[in-house]
Amino acid sequence: MAWLVFIGGLAVLLVGAELFVRGSSRLAAAFGVPALVIGLTVVAFGTSAPEAAVSVRSVLAGQSDIGLGNIIGSNIANVLLILGLASVISPLPVSARVVRVDVPVMIGFSVLLWLLCFDGSLGRADGLLLLLLLVVYNVWLVTAARRDAARSGQSRLPAGKPSSSIVFIVLGFVGIVLGAGWLVKGAVSLAQTFGLSELVIGLTVVAVGTSMPEIATSILAGLRGEQDIAVGNAVGSNVFNILMVVGLAASLSPRAIQVHAAALTYDLPIMIIVAVACLPIFFIRYRIGRWEGLVFLFYYGAYTAHLILRAKEHEAMAGLSLAMTHFVVPLTLTTVGVCVYRSWRRRRVH
Repeated sequence: MAWLVFIGGLAVLLVGAELFVRGSSRLAAAFGVPALVIGLTVVAFGTSAPEAAVSVRSVLAGQSDIGLGNIIGSNIANVLLILGLASVISPLPVSARVVRVDVPVMIGFSVLLWLLCFDGSLGRADGLLLLLLLVVYNVWLVTAARRDAARSGQSRLPAGKPSSSIVFIVLGFVGIVLGAGWLVKGAVSLAQTFGLSELVIGLTVVAVGTSMPEIATSILAGLRGEQDIAVGNAVGSNVFNILMVVGLAASLSPRAIQVHAAALTYDLPIMIIVAVACLPIFFIRYRIGRWEGLVFLFYYGAYTAHLILRAKEHEAMAGLSLAMTHFVVPLTLTTVGVCVYRSWRRRRVH
């Protein structure tokens, strides 16, 4: 029964998110908003809507570990799982703007979230700060996008019918709220059934479930030859998850969200490390090749295995940690370092 509730909630959540994104995009187009602005704001908000619904619903129900774990796990999955899958299907080109602007912004907000959690809780003041930064970030995005669109002479999207768009938005919002409730209820039951903590369930099952819009968008973009969308979708969603989702959850929660010690000392640092790792990997040839994609997938599998073994206090956890710390991670860092150095030398020569 728990699996049925979880899968049913996930299905309703994803359908609701799709309707919400479609309706919002059409409504924005009806008012003559440029396509680029819609992609940077409305679509990014829509793909983060499942995370927002689940996290807010979780903290209001007193299950803050699921709420915060969902965000941390989604941000890790967006890079390691989603970009890994998409780049294995088709190598992903990375624009210079992503390397110079978007990834550093993602790293900065990731570090900020960790610092806000450092006292062991996220209060309403922390949430309001993140929402304020969300407004500033969106104003900057829209201003820059409009300026670039004006320079390139980009046309506006054709106007649509606002009435049908509003219907999509309302239906999508209802689906998101209902689906989030069922998803959280099923996740809590699964945690109890398998003896896993709510934090682990939030970091794994719920995180992957709410990342389905990003997964679908990135994989379809790769298959259609629109690989640049895949990278922007993952990086942009991570920023919205931190600013919008955590901001809403902390602002609406009747009491401060308690941050689990494991999230503070392990999962949040992993999220930051994954964000920082994007810079050298993206810098190499300004693309994510299949080899890098396989490395991403390997590390996501290792991270997930470590979470489950840690939760079960399995004896194999010590061996996995030893192998990762003393062999796999140093080898990967050395390989990436050599590739970055060669890329830098090649650019200097040319």
